[in-house]
Amino acid sequence: MKLFLDTANPDEIREANSWGILDGVTTNPTHLSKEGRPFLELIQEICSIVEGPVSVEAVSTECEGLVEEARQLAQISPNIVVKIPTIKEGIKALKILKAEGIATNATLIFSPLQALLVAKAGATYCSPFVGRLDYVGHEGLELVRQIKQIYDNYGFPTQIIVAAVRHPVHVLHAALMGAHVTTLRFDILEMLFSHPLTDTGLAQFLADWEKVPK
Repeated sequence: MKLFLDTANPDEIREANSWGILDGVTTNPTHLSKEGRPFLELIQEICSIVEGPVSVEAVSTECEGLVEEARQLAQISPNIVVKIPTIKEGIKALKILKAEGIATNATLIFSPLQALLVAKAGATYCSPFVGRLDYVGHEGLELVRQIKQIYDNYGFPTQIIVAAVRHPVHVLHAALMGAHVTTLRFDILEMLFSHPLTDTGLAQFLADWEKVPK
């Protein structure tokens, strides 16, 4: 399973990239607004840090506008993936962009039928938002399971990005289900390294090493 960092902070991206396990980045307007920097400058910097996909959101709500934005965004860097909202106009745009060879990420997916439609339209990725479903009393990871089954049933090449994860257990279950990607905040990515038995075991080994004659 690939791990993407869900942020627009270059320092977080550089640090995660240095760990050797980062496969890509996803951004959104909320993340970008927190950085307080010109959009193009920031995206170019992010693309210079990571070799993998960098998802950037198109903000139009009409097909023509989405397609035009996507064409402009795709010119920034070869690793740009354009996030398209899962609405009727977005579905239309996905079909056009697929024909033009522009990579897309269908975002804000909350049902398996939405995921089916974006796959039929040729989305490169689809992003079910599991944490937001959990907040309203639905089981977000069940959505991932359903999407995975549908895609396997029909051989759709669209990759599943498990998005809006809130803790490491979301990441674990996404991997067990066979999701292609999980995108997560920097603090959650850091949590994947940690286990108290690792810490106590290392402390014991280091203490015992000091007792070894040198």
